[in-house]
Amino acid sequence: MTTTTKNKLFRLNGKIQHYQWGGHHFLPDLLHLPNTAHQPFAEYWLGAHDNAPAEVLATPPQPLNAYINEHLEALGQTVKEKFNRLPYLLKVLDVKDMLSIQVHPSRKAAIEEFARENKEGISLTAPHRNYKDDNHKPELLLALGDFWLLHGFRTPDQLTEAIERIPEFDFMLPLFAEGGYKKLYATLMEMEQSEVNRVLQPLLERIVAAYDIDYLQKDDPHFWAARAAGTFNEPGKTDRGIFSIYLLNLVHLRKGEAIFQDAGLLHAYLEGQNMEIMANSDNVLRGGLTPKHVDVKELMKHVDFSPLVPDVIKGTPFADGEEVFTSPAPDFRLSRFVLDTGAHSSLKTVSTDIFIVMEGVFELKEGSEHLVLQKGEAAVAFAGTSLEVSSQVAGELYRASAGGTDNMS
Repeated sequence: MTTTTKNKLFRLNGKIQHYQWGGHHFLPDLLHLPNTAHQPFAEYWLGAHDNAPAEVLATPPQPLNAYINEHLEALGQTVKEKFNRLPYLLKVLDVKDMLSIQVHPSRKAAIEEFARENKEGISLTAPHRNYKDDNHKPELLLALGDFWLLHGFRTPDQLTEAIERIPEFDFMLPLFAEGGYKKLYATLMEMEQSEVNRVLQPLLERIVAAYDIDYLQKDDPHFWAARAAGTFNEPGKTDRGIFSIYLLNLVHLRKGEAIFQDAGLLHAYLEGQNMEIMANSDNVLRGGLTPKHVDVKELMKHVDFSPLVPDVIKGTPFADGEEVFTSPAPDFRLSRFVLDTGAHSSLKTVSTDIFIVMEGVFELKEGSEHLVLQKGEAAVAFAGTSLEVSSQVAGELYRASAGGTDNMS
């Protein structure tokens, strides 16, 4: 067992995920890493998820999940009693190619379905496994620049207008009138592949030609449908996820804007970089725009068929240059320090907080202990840490905290 140290502040190294949809430059540049092999760098995980825990640079270094398991006091009393683990996972994403249409289960559903698949003997690494853990996965994403995504069903008027624009979609109007979003979406997801091809191919022939000559703009669903066709379609198999591009809200976030996605909300990330915080889970049910496993029956169990108007979240000023991006999730809280050179801020953690510098140079000081963090470097501060934060070079420092506690002090 690792000897308990008196230190409550450590450097933290995250884990890189080389998913195929990732970019080749943003994360390597952020993390000061070469990419001579031209690998995709999709996500940088900073958390204690068992599949890819960050590393605490203590003596000796130790995975964050193992460190917390040995020192549960690091979580603080409230989070220890409520979760008995670090309840959030912080990520930095670089979305070069669009992600799958997806939805996440509720906590109750995740517990039940994870236990069921375990009982059925499905390996956690099996490609057809739907539930990787027993937790829900609400998410808050904060755009680091222009970011595009699909987010929830359009309102009835908007959906009807989108369908009426496309002659091949005429058959959808009676379905929507008869049974609403559920009837329409179920029909599209369960349609024979030959019928998907028949409906979408004439449309795609028109819009791909326009896309290829840069005629389409990113605020037009045709742009993303044409891009999806080039990315995901296979000979004789048009990806049915293209239908969802026209059914869901197309959202453009600017730098510093955030959006929250709860259980049941259909969504897909299309392009850009973001900071993402979520419950400590990897449960995803997919509905298209992916070569990965799509289980329509399981997907339909969890989709919320209510329309919505996207709620873009702005930071709420808190104190000393810190702004909070609020969400209803009980598992996490995300905030950001934007400090000029020489500016200071003070805080005290009541659980395990993770920090990462995205711009500038910051010093984190606790008593006689101090860390200087450059761009791309991260730290973890355990419960009871009184921190002085100062900016040596003006920039942005992001802070991930457990939700449901009075930890913004």
